Amino acid sequence: MLAITDICRIVESGFPGFTCKCITTQGLLQIKVSEPASGDIKLQLNGVSPEHLVTIRDISNFIGELRTEIRAGRRAFAG
Repeated sequence: MLAITDICRIVESGFPGFTCKCITTQGLLQIKVSEPASGDIKLQLNGVSPEHLVTIRDISNFIGELRTEIRAGRRAFAG
């Protein structure tokens, strides 16, 4: 299993062209993706459990799902 700091680092690097911040609160992740110039939030997730983000592939699939949500214009994703 990857450390939460490593999970956050990988998630943050998965959104080129955007600013992505991933923080940990009580073992859960908060992920915020925004436009770097304007600061407009494109996606914000609170309370994401890292339980299923065990491998690099899991994290990559998760990032892909989040990118799909951003392209669809959704600001939150329940997962």
